[in-house]
Amino acid sequence: MEKQKIAYSILELALVAQGNTIKQTLNNSLELAKAAEATGYKRFWFAEHHNSAYIGSSAPTLLIGYIADNTKEIRVGSGGVMLPNHSPLVVAEQFGTLAHLYPGRIDLGLGRAPGTDTDTALAIRSDFIRAAQSFPQEVAKIQHYFDEANQTSKVRAAIAEGTNVPVYILGSSTDSAHLAAKEGLPYAFASHFASTHLLEALEIYRSEFKPSAFLDKPYTMAGVNVFVADTEEKAEGLLTTLIKMFVGVLTGKSNALQPPAELTNDMRDILRHPAVHQMLKYSFAGTKATVKEQITDFLKQTKVDELITTSPTFSIEDRLQSTRLFAEVMNEINQGSYVAPGKPAIYQINKM
Repeated sequence: MEKQKIAYSILELALVAQGNTIKQTLNNSLELAKAAEATGYKRFWFAEHHNSAYIGSSAPTLLIGYIADNTKEIRVGSGGVMLPNHSPLVVAEQFGTLAHLYPGRIDLGLGRAPGTDTDTALAIRSDFIRAAQSFPQEVAKIQHYFDEANQTSKVRAAIAEGTNVPVYILGSSTDSAHLAAKEGLPYAFASHFASTHLLEALEIYRSEFKPSAFLDKPYTMAGVNVFVADTEEKAEGLLTTLIKMFVGVLTGKSNALQPPAELTNDMRDILRHPAVHQMLKYSFAGTKATVKEQITDFLKQTKVDELITTSPTFSIEDRLQSTRLFAEVMNEINQGSYVAPGKPAIYQINKM
């Protein structure tokens, strides 16, 4: 049986906990990135969101520079830049600049969604709808600006040319799977909140993949929510912060991250609600042993090359502990023999 090492990474939204300031939240992101670097995480990505008082990752490019400048080896990037909000030329210039400052460490993940509501998307860019519909063409423009062959063009992003910043296609449905496969680009699926089409999207991407100058075979990433603690009860308590956050999203009453609480029967009923269950299906909470079993099953089912984790906890100390323990889980998995496919995954969320 062939041994397969699975990379593991972090997706950061810089979520503001109740009682914290934006400054504290961004400082916590740096502390988390340093802990991730020290424990073998491959990359640290920032998501792009707008018009929220409780999300600090509105300007991923600036935060990427902040993290990269204060770490040494971990890859840093966007998960992603919501391309319809931006000019492809400016994105190429920004990431080309980062690539010169931090060679070999910068990733550019691109998404089609706005990362906000429609009114805000139109405030960011008045032709947002047209840009969203032209996502494949907008991606191609960025790749063109990164290409050294663009030196003879009338319009150039000279600082980006030849910097070899890898482009990742992000998706939460099947549309982007077709695009990533056609262009031979790595593909990251947002299964940490959009579970419905994960397996279908992965199958589309793998079956349609065409080797390119960027990638000779498919490369897949999947988002998961992970909470690891010394006891099951502690981990379940950490999960309640995520449950409350998603209930706020679904009800339009978003708040700062709330303190952990007991996972009561009422909270378990909320977790079983179809809308909440769909969003949080790929959420793993428990001790190292529990999460190792869950993640192993998930990997057998999805056969992804990399996991990108979110762990929105109220306390940075709890998140740092979970981050370190999950690294230990992945090291144990990678030291053993992981072979796909296997039995269907058994998720902690389905046990509650």
